[in-house]
Amino acid sequence: MNLVIVESPTKSKTIKRFLGRNYRVIASFGHIRDLPKGKLGIDIKKGFIPQYVIPQKAKKTVSFLKNEAQKAKTIILATDEDREGEAIAWHIARVLGLVSKSGRQNSDDFIKRIVFHEITKEAILKALKNPRQINVKMVDAQKARRVLDRLVGYKLSPFLWKKIARGLSAGRVQSVAVRLVCEREDEIKKFQSKEYWTILASFCKTKNCSEENAFKATLTKIEGKTLRKFDISNKKDAQRIKKNLEKAIYRIQALDKKEISKSPLPPYITSTLQQDAAMRLGFSPKKTMFLAQRLYEGVNLGGKGSTGLITYMRTDSVNLAEGFLKQARQYLKKNFAPPYFSGSRRFQTKNKNAQEAHEAIRPTNINYTPKAVKLYLEKDVLRLYELIWQRALASQMSPAVFETTKVIINSQNEKKYQLEAKGEIKKFDGFLRVYPLQKKETLLPRLEKSDSLKLLEVSPVQKFTQPPARYNAATLIKTLEKYGIGRPSTYAPIISTIQERGYVIQNGEKRFEPTEVGIIVNNLLLKYFKDIVDYKFTAKMEEDLDKIANGKKKWVAVVKNFYIPFSRELLLADKEAKDKKERQRKIGKKCPLCGAPLVERFSKYGKFIACSNYPKCKYIEPSNSKQKSAPRYSDKRCPKCGGRLIYRKSRYGEFLGCENYPKCKYVEPIVESTGILCPKCGKGEIIKKYTKKGRPFYGCSNYPECKFALWNKPTGEKCPKCGALLVENAKGKIFCSNKLCDYKKK
Repeated sequence: MNLVIVESPTKSKTIKRFLGRNYRVIASFGHIRDLPKGKLGIDIKKGFIPQYVIPQKAKKTVSFLKNEAQKAKTIILATDEDREGEAIAWHIARVLGLVSKSGRQNSDDFIKRIVFHEITKEAILKALKNPRQINVKMVDAQKARRVLDRLVGYKLSPFLWKKIARGLSAGRVQSVAVRLVCEREDEIKKFQSKEYWTILASFCKTKNCSEENAFKATLTKIEGKTLRKFDISNKKDAQRIKKNLEKAIYRIQALDKKEISKSPLPPYITSTLQQDAAMRLGFSPKKTMFLAQRLYEGVNLGGKGSTGLITYMRTDSVNLAEGFLKQARQYLKKNFAPPYFSGSRRFQTKNKNAQEAHEAIRPTNINYTPKAVKLYLEKDVLRLYELIWQRALASQMSPAVFETTKVIINSQNEKKYQLEAKGEIKKFDGFLRVYPLQKKETLLPRLEKSDSLKLLEVSPVQKFTQPPARYNAATLIKTLEKYGIGRPSTYAPIISTIQERGYVIQNGEKRFEPTEVGIIVNNLLLKYFKDIVDYKFTAKMEEDLDKIANGKKKWVAVVKNFYIPFSRELLLADKEAKDKKERQRKIGKKCPLCGAPLVERFSKYGKFIACSNYPKCKYIEPSNSKQKSAPRYSDKRCPKCGGRLIYRKSRYGEFLGCENYPKCKYVEPIVESTGILCPKCGKGEIIKKYTKKGRPFYGCSNYPECKFALWNKPTGEKCPKCGALLVENAKGKIFCSNKLCDYKKK
């Protein structure tokens, strides 16, 4: 028996279809070893050696893997192709005793490592024919990242507890993202708006003048001098110019027509997919990656079984396989007229650290059109797949062609005024036929040089300079990528983490604002730990991790070079920074319970007023701070009134409620993902729900089509006796969800 080990049960289910009876495919359910919880778990004195342990939830899986490995003649590790997947493969091999501490495999015949960009039969069979050894350099890079993050988190968090408030935490990459949001907020607060005016005029040809033939032009020159932004700075000047324009006679001085072409965009990489899904579909990066994971691991297509619909979704390469290019050529020739295809198009990856051997995110089969798979995909999964399919196919299509027209209009009176009108007409849609851009055409009537024009209206428009916009998910990812901070696998976790920690909130426009606590933590880190929140330093650290993966640097040296100055900064900051008691500000009032002075204190949720006699007196009251937390908006709309649903709190925890409360009292529970596929229908995911009385339970997201439900939380493991899901109750006991089965986990 050949034993194939993957991370996910969904992935194993898909791969099983492509292999014969001599293969058994099982899942490790992600990492089976990690650093321990509750302590540092790194031996700094002995060279930063990580002390890996098997978590309680993974012990049953490890036992199962060991039993299955004993029956196998060959063990094939088929985890994901990135660093995290390589590390999972290495940890499995270590637990099974198949590799030494140095990473050397005990037997190349018994243990094999395979990788693939897509979960299709062709890709799996090709990978099996081309096995390799575990890449220890990639494992070292993941090990270095894990150790660095643990050192920062476990050393900085107690410092923040002591200096600000208990419960706070810091992260090596997340802290830089918080700094970006805080600095943008500072720019907005310091921004001073400045008034300026623009002059618009409506014209039509003197002959056959009508509103249908009217067009608008902008004043650009006065007496041959080009107008700068603030040259018309007040209403008085604008009105004076308006009166002069109304007296003038106009003629077209010049007409410039050009044909321009717009080339298609490259296929998606992780960052561009997350940005586009945020802008076009309103998906958070976390949601985008969850849905993409499902498309990658496999979707049940009826009689065709479970099939991976897209290639691996964590990538920074825009490469496309020759097989896909051939497939796209055939599809375009069959379904589109000849002008829409002018030959295969290849793209160059701009990121110098990108893995060129990887591929862009694309459909595994271009013939699986969104229409063809519509019946098998949930609404949001289909919307994301359609976006990926459109972008990949469009990348191989002909450019779109536009005709642009620039019209120069001169006044014929004593004072010379010049106005400009611009228009654009789409002559050939090209790739836009499949992947439309969010752009409006500006049409002009048929005009000729020397045409005399009739002035219809002059409109002075008052404007004010605007502060820079706050980041949304798309622009924050774009900025992180620009600075070289993070990698494809980390963008979504970064944005989720800074929100979960309460350092950043999303306002009604889905833009990020720093909280009071976020600003305080950022200021403290900027003062004492400049490297931790320095863009260049963080980007260099990412480059060092890439160099470890490429064998150009040793992981221990990289960690040591970081930790020595960091530990010095920590000692200095501990001495110099004020403790949280010293930060408490008296507000000039006395405690109504004991008469002691009231002080302003901080928690991880923000400011509050408390008795200075704490813990003897536990009186607290809300802070009078003007800053209020903006409501957190969900991606959903109220089915009753169309308003946005916002996060609210009750004694049962958070729920979603209509923003128009109390006029609209619609509420619904928050869907908490478990990442476990429904065993009944195979389409939905098991999610946490609540009854009307607030009791939690777990049910299929495909409800009401599928009514599978459990009272206890599923673990993701299957019962060794009957195959049903194992569940965990509130006391931590694990047992079979099948009432007819008496299995209990010891």
